[in-house]
Amino acid sequence: MTQQLTQVSPHAKDWYRESIIYQVYPRSYYDTNGDGIGDLPGITAKLDYIASLGVDIVWISPFFTSPMKDFGYDIADYCDVDPMFGTLADFDALIARAHSLGLKIMIDQVMAHTAEDHPWFRESRASRDNPKADWYVWSNPKDDGNPPNNWLSVFGGSSWQWDTRRRQYYMHNFLASQPQLNFHNPQVQQAHLDALRFWLERGVDGIRLDACNYHFHDQQLRSNPPATNRDSITVTDVNPYGMQAHDYDKTRPENLPFLQKLRALLDEYQAISIGEVGSDDSLATMAEYTAGGDKLHMAYSFNLLVNHLSSHYIRQQVEQFEERVKGGWASWSVGNHDVPRVASRWGGPDAPPAFAKLALAMQLSLKGTPCLYQGDELAFAEADVPFELLQDPYGITFWPEFKGRDGCRTPMAWTGDDHGGFTTGAPWLPVSPQHRERAAAVQENDPASTLAFTRAFIAWRRTLPQLTRGAISFYDAPEPVLALRRDLDGERGVIAVFNLGAEPVSFSLPQAAGAQQLEGYGLPGAIDNGVVSLPAFGAWFGYAA
Repeated sequence: MTQQLTQVSPHAKDWYRESIIYQVYPRSYYDTNGDGIGDLPGITAKLDYIASLGVDIVWISPFFTSPMKDFGYDIADYCDVDPMFGTLADFDALIARAHSLGLKIMIDQVMAHTAEDHPWFRESRASRDNPKADWYVWSNPKDDGNPPNNWLSVFGGSSWQWDTRRRQYYMHNFLASQPQLNFHNPQVQQAHLDALRFWLERGVDGIRLDACNYHFHDQQLRSNPPATNRDSITVTDVNPYGMQAHDYDKTRPENLPFLQKLRALLDEYQAISIGEVGSDDSLATMAEYTAGGDKLHMAYSFNLLVNHLSSHYIRQQVEQFEERVKGGWASWSVGNHDVPRVASRWGGPDAPPAFAKLALAMQLSLKGTPCLYQGDELAFAEADVPFELLQDPYGITFWPEFKGRDGCRTPMAWTGDDHGGFTTGAPWLPVSPQHRERAAAVQENDPASTLAFTRAFIAWRRTLPQLTRGAISFYDAPEPVLALRRDLDGERGVIAVFNLGAEPVSFSLPQAAGAQQLEGYGLPGAIDNGVVSLPAFGAWFGYAA
């Protein structure tokens, strides 16, 4: 389907606050050369589809030169395209086509670490006195040969790796093949700013900062204390990383001046930024990193990427952010390439398409810029990838209690055919049979499909500025009801009530006299004498009195 919906005006003040982000994981989007791996020309070929959803910004996960030990989040050249994904010319063509459709392109910037194959690290590890010797975080061992402190890697084990060349340890927050850069060195900061300028000059409209609170470390290398409250949001409970309070290995105060430098560069090109925050108090960090208008434009955390779903929890996260935000802005994400798909994570293994519609409507009704993940518009469930086909080193390490991230990264199903129309070759991960049943082509002409609902709801949302720029407040409501209100000066307040459960519910709406039901949002629900009646996974939208 080729369709271009009216996009947000790029000249509007803080236009990104009215926008919707759509994340593309390039390995799994569309393969044009038959090698089983998605590529940049594949994204370009599907931009008409993306534009038809009504989204505004396309976030593309890393496509840079990489040994792919962490599937592109280990970068060996910040200023080139990995041949697996295409060429710089392919990227330029993608930018041109996106802009012609009114879409903006956001790329990942993975600044905290590089691949061990990066020329910077090859030089740094060669000796202790070369020009890049202190571009990474190095430390002598303790007298007994142990690492300098107790810091742990997110992906398992110590965050220190012994290097025989320098006879020192180097730090890594993730894989041992992802050495940590030393951001206390001004040359490292400038090298990243120069690399970012390279992409801004090519027409990139924004950046997503991966692990943006991991840039700096404590120069005294002090050990982390035990966690007083175990972190069960950033990592699963089978990972000992959550047993530490990460006071010294990340979220250091020195990061704020660097983010200000980054913002100054982005402002030269009128480009925007969104930061991924995974910290012991992510909401506080999000607020700090977006406050003042001189750091990140937006930030998102794992706080809505958790396994449990409750109206109380969602309300708590939004209200706490609002209390701390001080003028900043959130981007609420309920799915991405790092967590099980939301349809399964929140809706259960047999969640119906109705649940996916409800989750989308709820997400798009919160105050903040929504970030959608590819396939969620098709109600894709988490794919079952057997151990022998796993690719994710994170999942291989913590199997079987944690199966890694491959289940949400399987290729997009464009058709119901073998391999879902994703490739003419053998896909790098198997295409889920359930995804083929819900493929884009299967849903395209079904007015009751999740795809049709996504397009219609996004278009309907654009008619209500209250849902993009309005203040947010919540009504006290019993589980599983989430009831909220969006208010904007000069406009009638909009009330939204959601049934997050699989059984019908009724909710007596406070001060309901004069409330007027809205039309066109596509979910079942009704009001009578102030009582909102909702079927399973239903919702009601109306104007306040």
